[in-house]
Amino acid sequence: MRFRIYKRKVVILTVVVVICGLAFWSSGRQKKNNDGGSLPKEVEMVRRSSSISSSSSSINNNPVQVQVTPAVSRAPVPPPIIQVNDTHQEKAKEKEKISKPEVDNTTLVYRGIVFQLNFDQTVRNEEKFKAARQKEDLVVVVQVHNRPDYLKLLVDSLRKARGVEGILLIFSHDFWSPEINKVVASVDFCQVLQIFFPFSIQLYPQEFPGHDPKDCPRDIPKKEALKLGCINAEYPDSFGHYREAKFSQTKHHWWWKLHFVWDRVRALKDHKGLVLLIEEDHYMSPDFIHLLKLMSALKREQCTDCDILSLGSYSHIGYASKANKVEVKAWKSTEHNMGMALSRETYQKLIQCTDTFCTYDDYNWDWSLQHLTVSCLPSYWKVMVSEAPRVFHAGDCGMHHKKASCMPMTQKTKIENILQSSGNQLFPKNLLIAKRLPANGAGGVAPHVKNGGWGDIRDHELCKSYVRLQ
Repeated sequence: MRFRIYKRKVVILTVVVVICGLAFWSSGRQKKNNDGGSLPKEVEMVRRSSSISSSSSSINNNPVQVQVTPAVSRAPVPPPIIQVNDTHQEKAKEKEKISKPEVDNTTLVYRGIVFQLNFDQTVRNEEKFKAARQKEDLVVVVQVHNRPDYLKLLVDSLRKARGVEGILLIFSHDFWSPEINKVVASVDFCQVLQIFFPFSIQLYPQEFPGHDPKDCPRDIPKKEALKLGCINAEYPDSFGHYREAKFSQTKHHWWWKLHFVWDRVRALKDHKGLVLLIEEDHYMSPDFIHLLKLMSALKREQCTDCDILSLGSYSHIGYASKANKVEVKAWKSTEHNMGMALSRETYQKLIQCTDTFCTYDDYNWDWSLQHLTVSCLPSYWKVMVSEAPRVFHAGDCGMHHKKASCMPMTQKTKIENILQSSGNQLFPKNLLIAKRLPANGAGGVAPHVKNGGWGDIRDHELCKSYVRLQ
């Protein structure tokens, strides 16, 4: 009897334990499910927020549709790291509250495109004009910024030049633009190569060589800059102003281009001919190639110590009785910086003056060259210059002009009127040296004043680094 009662109690107790266990298990499972359900909901909200933010950022950072480019074979080379004053750098770090801005995707794509194109160096129309171009024929290098309307005029003038099928035309850019590329793509009359300045403001918009948010304001006094702790506080220019990237870029581009063309362009390895330097807002006469050939021959015969051949100055002298005459004189930046042709020998003398060029406090490349002619080069530059110009400055707006609007077509009309009225004077059979600098002449001309804008040590070091970059 007792055994039956005990057995019944054990069964009842077992049932109770089982029921309690089930109750606890159900409760725990429900809690777990509830917790698990709330987590994905929060994650989804974060994902959606992140996605919206990402899309918005992508839209804002990609206003221009970028052309597809092949994968970059090597990582783009960043600008050299230039050390500035440690004390002020530490102060700047202490005061700096905002983290360094991230580089947007468009900028990274541009850097990749630029690096790849400079590495590949694809010459377009190479086969088409292979027979027309001889090894030492003229190379024309155009420095291009962002004025496609003027570039169109230049290309149109080059198209009309006699003998243009034999040149190699190099466009050196500091701005990536589909519109500019379209103009370059229209060149179907000679071999073409595009190169790109790899340290442009466009590629480094919020860091040196562009404008770093931590750079000193242009007009802040040095004492205040030191208190502020901005990056370049120790390095104002000769006039107490701090660098402006938009002005520094042109001198950087010019010096990089000169070195890259002579020493890095594979198609010009051991090139012994002339390289003609022009700009996007120039306009060429139909006989400029013909005239350069005559000038080269005259240089070999009567002016072996001439360093530069110049296609003309800014004054539009009439062609009558002038079209077949040249002068030999001391080179001046204000007169002979347009349509300059130089040999490898002249380039090699120039590159020996890299430190002087890169540290001279003038943001203008031509005034910096003027300084070299009296401070570093073995002797002042002699230039042979055409009395009747074969190159014209069509640009009526730009860095040194304050016009509110550009009128390229008006300038084109003026220049074409000059050329048409002088058509029978073009293509002279030979040249005469009308004026020659006396053997014991006054010599080189020193710049009358520095223009400043080039006091920042970072500009100096970057400029000097181009000869070391591969």
